[in-house]
Amino acid sequence: MNYSPLSTPISTAAYPPEFQQLLREKTENFAGRNFVFSAISNFLNSHSHGYFTIVGTPGCGKSSILAEYVTAHPRSIYYNAGVEGKNRAEDFLASVCTQLIDKYLAANGETSEILKLKSQIKNLESDDGNWFLSLLLQKISDKLADRQKLIIVIDTLDAIALTSQPPSTNLFYLPRYLCDRTYFILARRPFLREKSGLLIEAPSQTLDLRDYPAQNRQDALNYIQKYLSNAPEFCQQLATLGENNFMYLSHMLPAITENLQPDANLAESSLLSELPSGLAAYYQNHWLRMKGDGLSAVELSVLNVLVESTAGLSVSAISEIIDEDEYEVEKALDNWIEFLNKQKIGGEICYSLYHASFRDWLGKLSILE
Repeated sequence: MNYSPLSTPISTAAYPPEFQQLLREKTENFAGRNFVFSAISNFLNSHSHGYFTIVGTPGCGKSSILAEYVTAHPRSIYYNAGVEGKNRAEDFLASVCTQLIDKYLAANGETSEILKLKSQIKNLESDDGNWFLSLLLQKISDKLADRQKLIIVIDTLDAIALTSQPPSTNLFYLPRYLCDRTYFILARRPFLREKSGLLIEAPSQTLDLRDYPAQNRQDALNYIQKYLSNAPEFCQQLATLGENNFMYLSHMLPAITENLQPDANLAESSLLSELPSGLAAYYQNHWLRMKGDGLSAVELSVLNVLVESTAGLSVSAISEIIDEDEYEVEKALDNWIEFLNKQKIGGEICYSLYHASFRDWLGKLSILE
């Protein structure tokens, strides 16, 4: 299954109504990411079944990649746990199982078997989800034509409400074992391996977008040039400032294009002095997740250090700065792993907030003053 870019107006009618507007928004002005699509294609062609996971920090384009993929492949099953009211296991099961039945089992109309399956979905308890989803996948796998693949795409896996299912089960009851020619493509923020929430015994591959800085920059530059095609130097400056973050760019570019003067220099410009309201709201959601029910004294100290630092710092360096035990520092960092860049500097693992504009936004919070 090869990826081909969309050259005609997209249709999202193949997917549930609650996801259609999101898919349209995420594919608007889409640019590049061919290295990701090639990796997905290679995985599908190299394995008889399996899990392919895209990992990346907030705003790096994971959702747009999956939206572009499913729009180009309308036989895929799609679910986004980041949509309001769609982060519980029972919602996932109802939506995905209904899509599976409608797209793969109901080709000959509403037979008695189809009606029975749909009635089971309505009465399905979340803890029954494991066996029912696996049952449908097996039924479909048995009916697939030669070389046909069943692909289920799940975006924002990290948004799941963990209280919606027992702690010992896979996130969204995703199957531990997969049938032949059945694939899951997932997207999620960075996570600790021991807290992945998934126990699987199937071929798997993880593509971490942070491992492809050159490709990310080129794709970000291509995206910027869709707005600013006649300002090449300014585009380069903005690509550097944007740190390959498409969420940041998508909010900043409309404001910039409205007010950009010829020969503008980003370093001397006031175009970026105010954060668009949409981006501020996005950072506010980050903050709510970071602070949870409240920050401990150690967490507050660690966060202050991260806000003040423009370079990555090791656990030992942070520990020394705030005079706290390294274990407590590492525990705080682990809690925020989805919002941090993690890189090796001088042989040590170092941490920094994932984007400079988010760091600046946090620095203005009264709790950190």
